[in-house]
Amino acid sequence: MKLKVCGLKYPDNIKQVAELNPDYMGFIFYEQSKRYVGENFIMPEIAGNINKVGVFVNASAESISEKVNKYKLNFVQLHGDETPEFCAQIAAFTKVIKAIGVDETFDLNTLNGYKKSCTYFLFDYKTETYGGSGKPFDWSILEKYDNEVPYFLAGGMDIEKFRAVSKMNLKIHAIDVNSRAEIKPGYKDIIKIIQIRNNIR
Repeated sequence: MKLKVCGLKYPDNIKQVAELNPDYMGFIFYEQSKRYVGENFIMPEIAGNINKVGVFVNASAESISEKVNKYKLNFVQLHGDETPEFCAQIAAFTKVIKAIGVDETFDLNTLNGYKKSCTYFLFDYKTETYGGSGKPFDWSILEKYDNEVPYFLAGGMDIEKFRAVSKMNLKIHAIDVNSRAEIKPGYKDIIKIIQIRNNIR
């Protein structure tokens, strides 16, 4: 199982997290997010083995392409109402992670249209607004998922939730850690990240 640390915005903290060698680091390019990196963001030097993920919400393909090139992003995570057709458009120039909101009414068949263009899915608690909620959903829903496209698991992930979900028979590609391992929005608690990383590895 791999580790993704998402919602980073402060250069010194980004460097601290990068030293922990997570598999993925996420940077939010959605202006309404508390973890938005800002217009003048400068990406610190990050080891080449760490995948840089840009998080977007209903952005244009042109805007996404510009950010991919400027920040040398390895993945684009789409967290809005993006259609399968739009995901295919983005997949033409970079790898796509499509975020999917899950609740008790979730129908796994809605994923079918996205499977051809998405490298990964990211399953999170379904909310009325865009972005993460910091809440877990009923993970047992994923027991019926066919794993044709590997997935990240998000939703208030901390060490206790990781230990709980690791006891289930789920084929999780990566754990997505964000709000539950922070000192303030966008600034990660290194001790908590280390604790989760050590339990994963």
